[in-house]
Amino acid sequence: MLTHHLATCHRPNRMSIEAMTKRDFTTIQRSYTFRFYPTSAQRQQLAIEFGHGRWVWNTCLAWRSYVYRHRGQSVSAVDFSGHLTKLKKTAAYGWLKEASATTLNQKLRDQDTAFKNFFAGRAKYPRFKKRAHAQSIRYQLDPRQVAGRYRAGEFLKLPKLGLLKLKWSRKPQGIPKMVTVTQDCAGRYGVAFMCEETLQPLPREPNGIGVDLGVKDIVVTSEGWKSGNPRHLRTHTRQLTKTQRRLSRRRKGSVRWHRQRVRVAKAHARVKNTRQDWLHKLTTALIRQAGLIAMETLNVKGMMANRRLSKALGDVGMHELKRQIEYKAAWYGCEFVQVDRWAPTSKTCSVCGAVIDAMLLKVRQWSCECGAVHDRDINAARNILRLATVGRTGSDARGGVYKLEVVA
Repeated sequence: MLTHHLATCHRPNRMSIEAMTKRDFTTIQRSYTFRFYPTSAQRQQLAIEFGHGRWVWNTCLAWRSYVYRHRGQSVSAVDFSGHLTKLKKTAAYGWLKEASATTLNQKLRDQDTAFKNFFAGRAKYPRFKKRAHAQSIRYQLDPRQVAGRYRAGEFLKLPKLGLLKLKWSRKPQGIPKMVTVTQDCAGRYGVAFMCEETLQPLPREPNGIGVDLGVKDIVVTSEGWKSGNPRHLRTHTRQLTKTQRRLSRRRKGSVRWHRQRVRVAKAHARVKNTRQDWLHKLTTALIRQAGLIAMETLNVKGMMANRRLSKALGDVGMHELKRQIEYKAAWYGCEFVQVDRWAPTSKTCSVCGAVIDAMLLKVRQWSCECGAVHDRDINAARNILRLATVGRTGSDARGGVYKLEVVA
């Protein structure tokens, strides 16, 4: 569209071109994660990289904590970087040269970020890293050599690792600046990086849909569609119980205990992957259906305090579903609106606007005095859409005509 406009206009207006570019295209930072299958030599080198990075993190953290506790001084990772360079030149710590210098420097930068988040109140105090936990290191790609080290969908080369065997499930558009290599608790290796890409928004649909979240049906739309609930955790409960019981019978720290721990991690990873895949397909389908998506604000932490429903709510992944809808809507030009969660959407008749005084959770269908028969979840989704489109708040919705009882 933009190319045709430039070709047909003799003297295009600069302001109109910039406005059209801003409207038709969106520049985003998209992350990619690919499965990595290292060779035996690469596994050994990665073990060195992970171990050296873990040592640098723990040593720097202990040094910073000691200096602040005994001297009252705040030091940064930049101060420790100078000491690290001197340690590499000594005979006792010459083994630090076995790892790539960029990975060790990135560990120090990560620790500075961790302390910034701690002082800002966004995270807890940084903790020491353990070998049994998930491991990660980050490489910095030199822009002058990136052409010989990376080609989207074909190859990726990293310092001291060489050519990586990746499962290219997608072909990235941009060029990464940083590459993160991870090993999860299940022993699987992965490569992740971020590229700057330009997306063209999807054709804007004229309709809007309201979305009500629940446990029986994770998503219920105002059009009457219900997604159901695959219940990923319940599906794999038998396997998880079996593997975790075997782990409890092993002597902690033994070889068989570590092997069984990996089996438990693989079982949990399978649940996580199936849930994540299902949520991505669901949110993408919602984005393509309408030009406006309305949803209630969620207090997931408060809902998880309910012990009877916490397991089922955690299996749904409500916060992850809301997060995916929010960023995908921004990517593809869909409007995402949230309404007040205190609005009585389930108790309000979407036809006449009357509000029920009280309604138990077990009531799934109810009839209004105006003659309308409502499905509880579909009625709530329609009210959510109405509140989003007319711009009303939750306090306005409370001004309906209240009734004393509901006919189930």
